[in-house]
Amino acid sequence: MGKVTGFLEIDRQDRKYRPASDRTRNYKEFVIPQAQNEMRNQAARCMDCGIPFCHDAEGLRGCPVKNQIPDWNDLVYNGRWKQASANLHSTNNFPEFTGRICPAPCEASCTLNLIDEPVTIKSIECAIVDRAWRKGWIKPEVAKSKTGKKVAVIGAGPAGMACAQQLARAGHNVHLYEKNAKAGGLLRYGIPDFKMEKHHIDQRVAQMEIEGVTFHYNAHVGNNIDAKKLVKKHDAIIFTGGAEQPRDLPIKGRDLSGVHFAMDFLPQQNRRVGNEDIGDVEPILAGGKHVVVIGGGDTGSDCIGTSIRQGALSVNQLEIMPIPPKNANKQLSWPNWPMKLRTSSSQEEGATREFAVMTSSIEGKSGHVRTLNCARVDEKFQVIKGTEFALKADLVLLAMGFTAPIYAGLLETLGVELDDRGNVKADTLSYKTSHPKIFAAGDMRRGQSLVVWAIAEGRQAARAVDLELMGVTDLSR
Repeated sequence: MGKVTGFLEIDRQDRKYRPASDRTRNYKEFVIPQAQNEMRNQAARCMDCGIPFCHDAEGLRGCPVKNQIPDWNDLVYNGRWKQASANLHSTNNFPEFTGRICPAPCEASCTLNLIDEPVTIKSIECAIVDRAWRKGWIKPEVAKSKTGKKVAVIGAGPAGMACAQQLARAGHNVHLYEKNAKAGGLLRYGIPDFKMEKHHIDQRVAQMEIEGVTFHYNAHVGNNIDAKKLVKKHDAIIFTGGAEQPRDLPIKGRDLSGVHFAMDFLPQQNRRVGNEDIGDVEPILAGGKHVVVIGGGDTGSDCIGTSIRQGALSVNQLEIMPIPPKNANKQLSWPNWPMKLRTSSSQEEGATREFAVMTSSIEGKSGHVRTLNCARVDEKFQVIKGTEFALKADLVLLAMGFTAPIYAGLLETLGVELDDRGNVKADTLSYKTSHPKIFAAGDMRRGQSLVVWAIAEGRQAARAVDLELMGVTDLSR
């Protein structure tokens, strides 16, 4: 905890954004860090609540990596920032990632959220790690001895990076295979730079390389890398790929030019910002177009912010679910993640949002999309007669979530068992698949999820692998 009476004396003050008129001119981060004394005041608000649900991860509540939030709040309050960084890194390999893009279920579970004034946990976390990098407190942790075991991690997203780093620190010879040109997974190719600039990933990659992780880029296992040979060459394999199969919209007109999946659109812009070649694909740009985003989640929000920065004439976002309540019923929801209306920074920049809307068909001219035919729906998703309307659209982005990992290639070749949802089947204790040498963690195992869950599963899988290979382990869950 922080100050005993801090929550009574100090109001919640969170980070602010740069004005939309300024931030939409570029792809740089726009969250304004708070001064050190203000961070101390906010950490002081952490109360002696008895049961800190903020780091008691269970179901829809708390922190999946089990950050010891009251502990590092107390350390920040007392000016012990270096110790706060050590505490934070004891449970989270990459707090600069979660401090920027995690939705913060910890804050929803904060006892002070009962009065809508939770401790600014996410901002404090980000301040700790950013200060630690500036001060040079974050150093590579090279294993003192090697085990002689060779491990391959497939997929260099947050789950794979966390898993590889933990295994390297345990002394294993770790090879991390990534199908793209750089590490990061969705952090690099899905999350726009205005939410998280990619130098944060680069500095972690540099740290991991010193720690002994060997990165293999443009290495698509199951395609240009033989999966079966890889299994034979290693003592253990960990699948840490994503749930990359997007949910489609099978309606008339879906095949028109100008209708794209969000994850065909977002990576292109991230590659442009990162000075990467977008490859031999059709450029998808929103400049000078009327854009419609179908899907109301974070991916849809990222499409909005990117479209606005590209110069879209208008942006509409459609969500089939009814509009959530503005305020959560804390008596029913707390300490779990509440269902309530949230407005992202991108949505604030100029998007028109429509709820309880179904798209029935898409019309075009000369093979290109021109109009979306829509209608309002009731709570059972049945069309309400007389509510039909049309939306002008030159670009339609489908951001309706993801259903499962891609089967072709890796999974198809190695034939591991899948669960009822089509994900790789593995439990959360051993993380073992149906193949004796193969483990799985992250979105490929649990389905579409949060970056903080990916890091948590990567760490837990690393512990399971270390225990399997050595019989004992010092790695934490």
